Amino acid sequence: MKNILSIVLIACSLVMQAQVQTPQASTASTVTNVVGLTEVKIEYSRPKAKGRKIFGASAEFLTQYGKLWRTAANTGSKVTFSDDVKFGGVDVPKGTYLLLTIPGATDWTVILYKDVAMGGNTDGYDQTKDQARVTVKSEKLTEKVETFTIEIADFAENSKSANLQIMWENTSVKVPIAVDFDARVMKSIEANTKVNPGNLYQAATYYFENGKDLKQALEWANTAAAANSEAYWVLLLKAKIQKSLGDKKGAMETSVASKAAAEKAKNFDYVKMNDELQKGLK
Repeated sequence: MKNILSIVLIACSLVMQAQVQTPQASTASTVTNVVGLTEVKIEYSRPKAKGRKIFGASAEFLTQYGKLWRTAANTGSKVTFSDDVKFGGVDVPKGTYLLLTIPGATDWTVILYKDVAMGGNTDGYDQTKDQARVTVKSEKLTEKVETFTIEIADFAENSKSANLQIMWENTSVKVPIAVDFDARVMKSIEANTKVNPGNLYQAATYYFENGKDLKQALEWANTAAAANSEAYWVLLLKAKIQKSLGDKKGAMETSVASKAAAEKAKNFDYVKMNDELQKGLK
């Protein structure tokens, strides 16, 4: 009897372990980007349109206007910020949130929801748990997007913002994400320029590009240039700072030296940049 029971238990165990694996209808995806110094991570499932009508007002559409949507398949979508951000202009502390939406014909409500444990079961939704709730315009796409997509797009040149973009079928929605890294950079400059003078070029560049103390930026550029007279990239930065300070003569002399060093190194991009700078000094 004991042998029979053992055989039955082993057989049951094998049946439980030997499950057939098939591809998921909506594949899981993770997207990670860095905006400024802030990591933005999106975890979501990607359903396919499969000929269905996706967004519309009536019941024939998969996702009806005016109704709360988990904004993905399966367990819904999650967004994680490594630092505090502004999401659609709303202050959002660092952390992980569910991404919920209420689609509309021309406007969408996009929600960051604090109770991540709710998952995709929006029947448990409680508006008091919204961290951010913003309204944005939707756009019509010229090309159809078959597979539901969320991405970080439209990075600003100064790295201080980007858009969270939702796309499916012929609809696109964008929510701006703004970050503030200035305090962290300033603290890093203060600490690391003392430890390693080689960081002075980066410090001077940040000051110049962000409209900070140009006299301090010039002092750092001078120190960096003195350490390596062939560093054409440092000399070009110094010339730009001199120009911004109104010292056109000094900027021209520095740019000529930068161009000569760039020609010697056969870096013709910097040769061209110096030519363009010098035109503005005449």
